[in-house]
Amino acid sequence: MHSELFGTLSDGTPVHRWTLERSGVRVRVLTYGGIVQSVEVPDRGGSPRSSEVESGGRRPVDVVLGFPDLAGYLAHPEPYLGALVGRYANRIAGGRFPLDGQTCHLARNNGPNSLHGGELGFDKRVWDADPVEHGVRLTRVSPHGEEGFPGRLEVSATYSLDEDGALQIAYEAVTDAPTVVNLTNHTYWNLSGSGSASGHELHIAASRLTPVDADLIPTGELAPVEGTRFDFRQTRRVGAGYDHNFVLDKGVTAAAAEVAELHDPASGRVLTVATTEPGLQLYTADHLGDPFAAGDGIALEAQHFPDSPNRPEFPSTELRPGGVYRSQTRFGFGVRD
Repeated sequence: MHSELFGTLSDGTPVHRWTLERSGVRVRVLTYGGIVQSVEVPDRGGSPRSSEVESGGRRPVDVVLGFPDLAGYLAHPEPYLGALVGRYANRIAGGRFPLDGQTCHLARNNGPNSLHGGELGFDKRVWDADPVEHGVRLTRVSPHGEEGFPGRLEVSATYSLDEDGALQIAYEAVTDAPTVVNLTNHTYWNLSGSGSASGHELHIAASRLTPVDADLIPTGELAPVEGTRFDFRQTRRVGAGYDHNFVLDKGVTAAAAEVAELHDPASGRVLTVATTEPGLQLYTADHLGDPFAAGDGIALEAQHFPDSPNRPEFPSTELRPGGVYRSQTRFGFGVRD
């Protein structure tokens, strides 16, 4: 594991890239936005699969979408490629929510709504970094009132590789005043390494989803997926047209439990997702633009439900002084014959 200078922001703030390697898996994480820049995984033989042979050896295939330099991320912030998003992942209706009898007003950066923490969410901040065993721990303090969210929030996100080469992301946060927290990772997966991901096959252990209105805000209903295009309880081709939160059958759990599997028939590569979270947002990237194309990646965002602060019937995202927000997600890699 090592770090290197990746670039510098216009105000002179340095951005570093950390490289994690274990069991044939190589992951690169940026201190800017907690971004997972690349994930290179082993092939059937246990070494990185190659798309071409170069002088000096084979070039591993990267299975996530990313930019080669900091300028790419600064010029194209909207897709949230690989980013750590917060304070609140997904949408909050009207950019406001009630808390303890007061109305909190947030930045509206997605039509009438707040999305992924606002104009300058966690994905656009430079995090402090410290090495941990087989990984890196990113930390920052989100001050009271940042993007309209109450409370001074101390946050950490630890990225590590386990003995099987799975990428684990563990989040923790504490606050000095009541607030809401919902963190996730916004990596776009393409197990082929290039081209469209729409031919990937997906399984999600979810019997229900949260239907949305025209602004992609949940209606409050928990609708069954049976007999609809949202039924991924049996593995099938993903296709396009998804930006929806699935209600995981397992609910909130203390330990990460497997909830989804993504498979690329062309390469045989498999991605498994395990999480403590009650929801999984499936986004098929239908609006990706240059230098990518629509459908080039699939995001599987483990999270609490969108607009939960306005929906007391949804699992709570409130965090209060003395409590600790904890969330874990594990991305495992394999190859199927």
